[in-house]
Amino acid sequence: MPPTAEALVDLGAVRTNIEVLRDRARNADVMGVVKADGYGHGMVPVARAMVAAGAAWLGTALVEEALQLRRAGIRTPTLAWIIPPGTPLGEAVASDIDLGVSTRWGLDEIAAAARAAGRPARVHLKADTGLSRGGVTPGEWSDVVEAAARAEAAGLLRVTGVFSHFARADEPGHPSIAAQLTAFHDALALAEKAGLRPEVRHMANSAATLTLPDAHFDLVRPGIAGYGLTPIPDLAGTGLRPACMDQFVVDIGDDEARAGEPAVLFGAGDGGEPTAQDWAEALDTISYEIVCRVGQRVPRRYVGGDGEWPDPR
Repeated sequence: MPPTAEALVDLGAVRTNIEVLRDRARNADVMGVVKADGYGHGMVPVARAMVAAGAAWLGTALVEEALQLRRAGIRTPTLAWIIPPGTPLGEAVASDIDLGVSTRWGLDEIAAAARAAGRPARVHLKADTGLSRGGVTPGEWSDVVEAAARAEAAGLLRVTGVFSHFARADEPGHPSIAAQLTAFHDALALAEKAGLRPEVRHMANSAATLTLPDAHFDLVRPGIAGYGLTPIPDLAGTGLRPACMDQFVVDIGDDEARAGEPAVLFGAGDGGEPTAQDWAEALDTISYEIVCRVGQRVPRRYVGGDGEWPDPR
C-alpha cells in the first residue's frame, strides 16, 4: 500500500545550499550539521548530499548520531559536541569521531576512553564566550587547555579543534557579537600559549556564516541554512532553497478539493504554498521547530540526488 503521507526532501536543494554556503565562507571549510535526524529531513541521505556538495565536515549533537553516519559508511570528519556524563566512548574513539569537550570531567572521560581503546581520541575544546549553553567557562579555560596539552603530550588525545557558539548572531549589529568574538580570540590565544595547535577553529553558525565574515576562521558550522531556511527572516538574497502530517482537518471554505489531490503543508513557496517561516510566524516559533517536528512515522522520499532514494529507515 502506498503511504498516506510523505515528506518530499529535495537533496538537490541541500546540495545547492551547501554550495551557496561554501561560496559565502570563502576560505573557510563548511561543516554540514545533521543533528536531530538532519533537522527532520533524514540524517544519512542529507549527509551524503552535503558531502557530495563539498562539505568538509559533518556535525551532530550526540555520539550515537555520529556513529550512525559511520555505520552507513560515511567517513567524512565528524564532530559530536554533546557528551553527557558516562557516555560510552570506545566505539567513537575507534571510529575517529571528533568529540566536543565542555568540561574538565568531560576531558578526563575522553582521555580514559582513549587509554582503554589504545589510540588517541580526537577532541574539540568548546569555549563558552557568552552563550552559557555548554562550553568551558572563562575561569576554567586555562586549566582545561593545559590539561588537554598534557594529555596530548601523553598520546591520549589530539586537540583537532577549538570552537564556540554565538548567542545572538541572528541580530546583526548586536553588541554581544563583538564581545563574543573578542572572548573567542582570547580563548584561542590561551590555547596557543598552552602549546595547542588545532586543525580548525570554528564559531560561525548559519547567521554568522551569512553575515559575519570575521567569524569564519577555518570552518563554518551552518545548521538550518543547509536546509534552505534562514535564521534571519528579513535577510534577502541568500540564494538558499528549502529542501522540504499524518491526518488532520482543514476548513477550505468555498474552495473545492477532490479525494487524492495533494496537499502541501510547506515548501519553497514557488507555487504559492506556505513556507516553514510562514508557519513559524503563525505559531510564534522558529522555522527550525517546524521542520524538526515532522515525525518519524511520516516516510521521506528523496529527489534531486543520483536518482530517487528510498527512506533508509
